[in-house]
Amino acid sequence: MQWIRNAITIGFVTVWGIGQARSGEFDSILRWRNIGPYRGGRTRAVCGVPSEPNVFYMAPVNGGVFKSIDYGRTWQPIFDDQPTASIGAIAVAPSNPNIVYVGSGEGLHRPDLSVGDGVYKSTDAGQTWTHLGLRDGQQIPQLAVDPKNADRIFVAVAGHPYGPNEERGVYRSVDGGKTFEKVLYRDENVGASDVQIDPSDPAIVYAGLWESREGPWENGVFNGSGGGIFKSVDGGKTWRQLTNGLPDNIVQANLAIAPSAPKTLFAAVKTKTIAKLYRSDDGGETWRGTTDDPRPGLGIGGGDLPVVRFDPKNPEIVYSASIVCWKSTDGGKIWDGWRGAPGGDDYQNIWIDPNNPDVILLGSDQGAIVTVNGGKSWSSWYNQPTAQLYHVSADNSFPYRLYSGQQESGSVGIKSRGDQGEITFRDWRPVAAEEYGYVVADPLDPDLIIGGKLTRFDRRTGQAQNILPVPVETEDFRMLRTEPVVFSLLDPHLLFFAGNTLWQTRDRGDHWEKISPDLSRPNYELPASIGKYKEGAMKQVHRRGVIYTVAPSPLDANRIWCGTDDGLMHLTSDGGKTWSNVTPPSISAWQKISLIEAGHFDANTAYAAINTLRIDDLRPHIFATHDSGKTWTEIVNGIPAGQIVNAVREDPERKGLLFAGTEEGV
Repeated sequence: MQWIRNAITIGFVTVWGIGQARSGEFDSILRWRNIGPYRGGRTRAVCGVPSEPNVFYMAPVNGGVFKSIDYGRTWQPIFDDQPTASIGAIAVAPSNPNIVYVGSGEGLHRPDLSVGDGVYKSTDAGQTWTHLGLRDGQQIPQLAVDPKNADRIFVAVAGHPYGPNEERGVYRSVDGGKTFEKVLYRDENVGASDVQIDPSDPAIVYAGLWESREGPWENGVFNGSGGGIFKSVDGGKTWRQLTNGLPDNIVQANLAIAPSAPKTLFAAVKTKTIAKLYRSDDGGETWRGTTDDPRPGLGIGGGDLPVVRFDPKNPEIVYSASIVCWKSTDGGKIWDGWRGAPGGDDYQNIWIDPNNPDVILLGSDQGAIVTVNGGKSWSSWYNQPTAQLYHVSADNSFPYRLYSGQQESGSVGIKSRGDQGEITFRDWRPVAAEEYGYVVADPLDPDLIIGGKLTRFDRRTGQAQNILPVPVETEDFRMLRTEPVVFSLLDPHLLFFAGNTLWQTRDRGDHWEKISPDLSRPNYELPASIGKYKEGAMKQVHRRGVIYTVAPSPLDANRIWCGTDDGLMHLTSDGGKTWSNVTPPSISAWQKISLIEAGHFDANTAYAAINTLRIDDLRPHIFATHDSGKTWTEIVNGIPAGQIVNAVREDPERKGLLFAGTEEGV
């Protein structure tokens, strides 16, 4: 399954005489089986088929494409054999339901995102796929297909989220994707967030441009004013910016056209200071705000701009997919919460059947759900194995359980084997840790689970207790969304937790001891990927890094390796009394030390996986040392370019056999 391949992706690297494994050699040894959880993850791309009202497509942001032929009761993966799982847009040709286009790259700017590799096409309703192009676009948030000509498509390309690049803006193809022409472009820093075709006149096209750059540190974002709303009346040959009634200095805009009144438009607009909904009733010539209610225009999850859609039969009925899904029946003046929790929050997208407005597909941070009666009842989100899992651990029970934080949905503990002949809903449950974190079971008592930032959960009583070393964050005690929680492999009583400093406890978190200074960079140079936003980035420069990986030695209880998200590695050989900076000279600021693996056969050996996506570098990076960090060698021969490495592990029984986890697979 693509979802698990990206959750705990492993590949293999063989070194030191083991020999290069032949293609397929491990296929008979390593076989994946899906153990869940069947609980939907963040889903941005959704689309239905008007001529086949029971058929829907949806794509989790890093789980490939799924298809339902039974109104969302079941979903089947149809994209697992493709090289990317990060998806931002799906479009079915209205004139031919067998033609499906997919835009890869999740199309959202988030601290932990994945990028794609262009546009794909199926001519047999998802059975097979062909890669079309726009490989360097990385993020595609929207596709639009001519309602009468399936070969004519527009693609909104957001571009690199962490750096400048030329392949961004709006592209057009008139030959089914064989070739693409860039038709709307401002510069290498401004991409496109949306593109929509007038259903009554395909020569009229609207587009939203978007200027935003993710920073190299978590929650660092630099917005520019190069966005805006544009209109073409000649099929995309020429464009004119629409400004009357809209704010200046637009960062991003999402658009909607009323199918029953195509001159009526809605736009979700973000500037550096506001996010608000606007309406036009004259094809975009003039705009006005329709409500003083800020809620339907608020950013999803703190940043994602809402998606607005019209009822296809009534231009006065409007939906806004935001923190909840809002609905207005008076053209946008008054908004009511229409769909929220339980069953979803942070709604990402909405598709409404143009023939029957009661049939609606919603995408949210908890997957995709379908209603066929205008929202009176919904399909389940507990039928989608699309969880985003950051780190996975196993306990010592029998059958063993696996644990992880699940993005947007808390945490999960799953039995590796069920009692009913299969793993069912009864075999997994939340374990009181937050969505991003490590989750580990006590080696001596698998009913005690510790995770997140930071809770101890007793499975027997259901009680959860906060056990943070320091009750609140301060300048001297910093944390980010994903912090290491690791037991010693030699002393089952010894547990480590890290923020910007490393802590240890021997009584399951009742008492803590700090055993390191701040191991992050006290100062640093800004990466070149920040580019034109350097002045704004300088205002955010301060000591902000944290420890991102902790690796206790399985051979020496006093030896601990640590790596930070701002690109430093440290080693202690005396249980934390003293620390040595052992960072390879080639590693610079904000090259994230994603995972360090302490050697299982030699205490002087360690391996480090370096994720450099946040400095706009998609190359794989794995380093090895055999002299306690005095020297390092990069060992990525055989891993293709573009395979960002998140993890490296050493086989504990076979010396020299390494496993590497990447964004895209083996």
